[in-house]
Amino acid sequence: MEDDFQKIYRWMHEPHVIPYWQLNLPKEKLKKHMKKASTDSHQTLYIGCVNEDPMSYWEAYWVQGDIVEKYYDPAPYDQGIHLLIGDPSYLGKGLALPLLKEMVAFQFKWSKTTKLIAEPDHRNEKMIHVFEQCGFKKVKKINLPDKTAWLMFCEREDFEKRCRDE
Repeated sequence: MEDDFQKIYRWMHEPHVIPYWQLNLPKEKLKKHMKKASTDSHQTLYIGCVNEDPMSYWEAYWVQGDIVEKYYDPAPYDQGIHLLIGDPSYLGKGLALPLLKEMVAFQFKWSKTTKLIAEPDHRNEKMIHVFEQCGFKKVKKINLPDKTAWLMFCEREDFEKRCRDE
């Protein structure tokens, strides 16, 4: 976290990130939030790189133990995903979908996981489209404490079939 905090702080203050993550906090508050997130045993945080250049932030989490478990009946090994492309120089380059596919494939390496979920802000049409292109399907709108979101599911079987067909 020490190595990556400055990047995350900068990214959380980018205009394209602020409306959807709402973590444009003062440094100390964000540091406290990130420390808590990095020690939360039900999630793992990642920095995504392209050609070894850090450009994105990812959270892979177990649905059980997360607030979203209250919005559907999760299986014990359902996982969720949050992501942002932080570095604005990487926006509009078509990277979100291939990166998301790689992360979804990575999460499905856990053999007992048969479903991934996402809950993008309902206003974030670009990311909703990327999730759909990756195989996620809209299930329902949900009102989380910090946003109204689309609950989206990606089933392992559908994802693997989509990957074979491509």
